Amino acid sequence: MPNAILQTLPKTTTFEEFLAWKPDGGFYELHDGVIVEMQPIGQHEEINGFLLKKLNFQFEQLNLLYIIPKQALVKVIDRDSVYSPGVLVINQGNLDSELLWKKSSTVTQAASIPLVIEVVNTNWQDDYAHKLVDYEILGIPEYWIIDYLGLGGRRYIGNPKQPTISIYYLVEGEYQISQFRGDEAIISPTFPELNLTAHQIFTAGQ
Repeated sequence: MPNAILQTLPKTTTFEEFLAWKPDGGFYELHDGVIVEMQPIGQHEEINGFLLKKLNFQFEQLNLLYIIPKQALVKVIDRDSVYSPGVLVINQGNLDSELLWKKSSTVTQAASIPLVIEVVNTNWQDDYAHKLVDYEILGIPEYWIIDYLGLGGRRYIGNPKQPTISIYYLVEGEYQISQFRGDEAIISPTFPELNLTAHQIFTAGQ
């Protein structure tokens, strides 16, 4: 997630109203009808940029029709919730099936979303609870939570809390989890040739 919530607007907003309202150049999400303004900060952007570079190299090496757009949205099924992930990998081969893509850069189908990555900030519950459940229901194959400050609840990252990368991946429709810390090499089911440690990701840009 880009950063902590800066502003929430109390008026209940539909998905269609959100799209009509959303200004260009800002980071906004819709959480069950409530507009949430997000503001990226330095280290989040450095981690996102580092991963974008590493993932784009994988796309080229594996000849994949994948892109990472700047401000694309993920729409939750049957609810007025729309997310703007820190890193959203899009499968261009499925975009012809996405009715909202050309008008609003919005995807709704798991076949369009090989991987989603969120970077944790103080509102960690959004990443570990709400988005985790929604991404699982959508059927997104792989979801990373990068908790570089160890802010998440102990039930999610253990006790004592420490910086952790949680990689959730679908097995028979349910997320399984692998966690990585320190100099442990991460294992991505979607991109098994990624040669990265948790520490390298946590310290990106330093």
